Amino acid sequence: MALTREEREQFLAEPHVAALAVDAGDGRAPLTVPIWYQYAPGGDVWIMTGLDSRKNRLIGAAGRFSLLVDRVEPTIRYVSVEGPVVDTTPATVELLREISARYLPADKVEGYVDFSWKNHGEQVVVRMRPERWVSSDLGSV
Repeated sequence: MALTREEREQFLAEPHVAALAVDAGDGRAPLTVPIWYQYAPGGDVWIMTGLDSRKNRLIGAAGRFSLLVDRVEPTIRYVSVEGPVVDTTPATVELLREISARYLPADKVEGYVDFSWKNHGEQVVVRMRPERWVSSDLGSV
């Protein structure tokens, strides 16, 4: 059964690890990788990635990407969202802290942020405006 707008937005707002997919060019399947993301109902989705990463280069070339999040308990549910990139800006330590706090235990955030900021190279935040949604709750098996 398809989810309502409110259900799919709320599900996407939960801290799932997403599968990001972006066109990888002629003769290649889409690049599909796991990624942390941030979303609040009604807003844009954002991800943080390396400025010089293949993912960032492909997103820049395609101008859009999609995310898929799912779960298998208590029911099989998924939301896929796709849309255009609406902004790319340099990452800040505050945004790194925000997205890290979404996925990590509170006592691990500062250590991870410190390590990541010092060791992962220059990062960017890419914002996508959700344009097309596919969602379903398949119930329990």
